[in-house]
Amino acid sequence: MGEPSERARSRGREPSVEYDGPAVGAFRALLRAVGMVGRIMQPYFAGFGITGAQWGVLRTLWRAEQAREPAVRLVDLSARLLVRPPSVTGVVNGLLRAGLVRSKTSARDRRVKQVCLTASGRRLVERVLEGHQERITALLGGLGPREQERLERLLAKLTVHLEGLQEEER
Repeated sequence: MGEPSERARSRGREPSVEYDGPAVGAFRALLRAVGMVGRIMQPYFAGFGITGAQWGVLRTLWRAEQAREPAVRLVDLSARLLVRPPSVTGVVNGLLRAGLVRSKTSARDRRVKQVCLTASGRRLVERVLEGHQERITALLGGLGPREQERLERLLAKLTVHLEGLQEEER
């Protein structure tokens, strides 16, 4: 049992008792690790003039190109990134202004917007990728190769579980 928070003490009452079991501890550790990864990667991406969110969009579009998918619908981009459509639209608008992506209307359905990389966007992705593997290796360097494989398996298992929970909530 932890100490009462400053906020709870300032209101003159004790917080409810919280059990810090294994699930709570694992959840906090996961959030802390994700936060630290963001803190470390943010300056890395800033060195290329982009944000982490912009990198996510650029990398997804680059992967689509590699799979011979020349453009991606905004709704599909949102689903692939696990981000709500309005957030993706804001990120894409910034990339449009920077000339890294272009938007086009679908020939089949004029209501559908598709996004693809420009030549400048493609060059930027390739520049970032030059040192990206080394950066990721450094980030996970606190774990040995077998621990990294185990982490990947555990996170994949957790993802399947979370997808099930999401389906149940729908």
